[in-house]
Amino acid sequence: MNQTAQLWCESAVLMWPKPQSLTEYSGPAFCAGEAGKASPILSAMCGIVGYVGPNNTIDVLLSGLKRLEYRGYDSAGVAVIGDDGAMHSRKKAGKLNVLADSLANEPLPEGHTGIGHTRWATHGAPTDANAHPHFGDDGKLALIHNGIIENYQELKDELAAQGFSFSSETDTEVAAVLLGAEYEKTHDLYEAFRIVVSRLSGAFTLLAIHQDQPGVVVGARRNSPLVIGRGRGENFLASDVGAFVEHTRRALAIGQDEIAVITADDVTVTDFAGNTVAPSEFEIPWDAKAAERGGWRSFMEKEISEQPEALRNTLLGHIKDGQAHFDSLGAIDDEFLARMNRVVVVAAGTAAFAAMTARYAFEKWTRVAFDVDLAHEFRYRDPVIDENTLVISVSQSGETMDTLMATHYATEHGVKTLSICNTQGATIPRESDGVIYTHAGPEIAVASTKAFTSQITAIYLFALYVAKVRGTLSDEKISELLEDLSTMPDKAAETLAGLGRIPELAKWMADTRSVLYLGRHVGYPIALEGALKLKEVAYVNTEGFAAGELKHGSIALIEPGQPVFVIMPSPRNPLGLHAKVLSNIQEIRARGAHIIAIVEIGDVAVLPFVDEAITIPLASVYMQPILSVIPLQAFAMELSTARGLDVDQPRNLAKSVTVE
Repeated sequence: MNQTAQLWCESAVLMWPKPQSLTEYSGPAFCAGEAGKASPILSAMCGIVGYVGPNNTIDVLLSGLKRLEYRGYDSAGVAVIGDDGAMHSRKKAGKLNVLADSLANEPLPEGHTGIGHTRWATHGAPTDANAHPHFGDDGKLALIHNGIIENYQELKDELAAQGFSFSSETDTEVAAVLLGAEYEKTHDLYEAFRIVVSRLSGAFTLLAIHQDQPGVVVGARRNSPLVIGRGRGENFLASDVGAFVEHTRRALAIGQDEIAVITADDVTVTDFAGNTVAPSEFEIPWDAKAAERGGWRSFMEKEISEQPEALRNTLLGHIKDGQAHFDSLGAIDDEFLARMNRVVVVAAGTAAFAAMTARYAFEKWTRVAFDVDLAHEFRYRDPVIDENTLVISVSQSGETMDTLMATHYATEHGVKTLSICNTQGATIPRESDGVIYTHAGPEIAVASTKAFTSQITAIYLFALYVAKVRGTLSDEKISELLEDLSTMPDKAAETLAGLGRIPELAKWMADTRSVLYLGRHVGYPIALEGALKLKEVAYVNTEGFAAGELKHGSIALIEPGQPVFVIMPSPRNPLGLHAKVLSNIQEIRARGAHIIAIVEIGDVAVLPFVDEAITIPLASVYMQPILSVIPLQAFAMELSTARGLDVDQPRNLAKSVTVE
């Protein structure tokens, strides 16, 4: 089994002095860290931490869970084996500070073995009873869980028939009770754990401790991330290295269907059958501060600001002698690309809109049909794919469950698969025939920003490589387009420098109940992405429309005062779309719309017909979307802030959807 760690490429972006907002951003004054260095991080909803060592376990667990808050959660809990030899636990619905306050007011006994969890409710409401940990063996065993156990009802019925009872609505408690029952038979935590995980179906990361075996934490993973932290006289298990990077920068990868056992001085990894596995070890080349906000008000603001460097890192190493270059695309070789007759992208949310944006250029440059499917719909409609089809999965985390399942479907039908991902060694790229990493660095805010523009850039690079292989563009044209693409980092920095009007606009619109977005051609998916961003972080009813659809029904939504963002094509656009979209503006203006236009510098023709104009630098047709989305990202963030909301942890959302 491939033991490659799930990594992302961290390229530290430092700015001095630290700006306090995007409006203070003054251009591309970046001091880059060591680009291209791989560092481990794992993305999934919920957070998991396990610890064995000399420090006070509660302090270690709370600190680790604090660093995992970005994932999204609605309850938190810890369990520790105290120095008195007994199991002690506390769990609370709500944010981590609710649990921390409870522990401060009524401390648990000190101990040196424990597990901690932040839960995203799936089975059962976010209540104290449903929060993790859950217990077995009369409370002597504690277990925490990420994911969904699909066969929990069958197992629950089996346990109920044996006389076991349950105190929560969760699938997790079923695993805890089952593990307790097996422990009563084996009196060995690892062996009982191995038996139980082999019986579970679904996606899960599990950690467990038992008071009869202090100094031991066991963990397992299937389709859900888990990593080991190696310390000096202490060891860690976590769903993300951020949970322990302040203690150690040594990490071990845990592969699919593997079990880890940690003590203070030792680590053992086996597969579910009990065979010993040698995990890959690597050093985390960033410290705990790299995943902190620094001088920014939010992670989302920080990540919007990092787009120039994210674009540079995505381009890094992929332009050689004026041509698109890839050292390896795995099994996606030139012979296949030459005969490929169709590309199908499977993605969800922002990643799907990135692919939709890139589709226009891909088809133009390669003359290959390029379709975008929502990953969660793809395999249920019996898609027409064959040996000449390439399925591309686009996922920031590489762990998105519906995208992973779509990739599996393609592989099972003999179709070549390529992954575009920001997390090196994650499950989706590991199970694809080839991979292109975006190297955008850590994206902690739930609402994706720099991943979007990096994904477009990666697809453009691949498109130009395919155009070279298939001979659909001349070397000179490819070189020209790559030079154009290479200007995007600096132009993104210029765009960031011109957002001074956005906060004021957001304050004025703080009470807005609905916003519409219009775009045409490459501007249409940008309208969709702008609408999604506002839904995600500001909870405003929004819709994105193709501008040409207005007269086919959408114009009925326009009433006096209705805010409408319009993504304007360049007046230099050879397709002549500027005049058509300007006509759309006049139609909605006549009906009282309040129009905010994203326009290129110098587009004076549109100014008499709009209420607000936000300018972006001059860019060619296919490059413009990389710039025009940035003001929409910033507006969503500022409106969320103006409404007093948590921009990094919007309600009901998690960073990576690891259940289908």
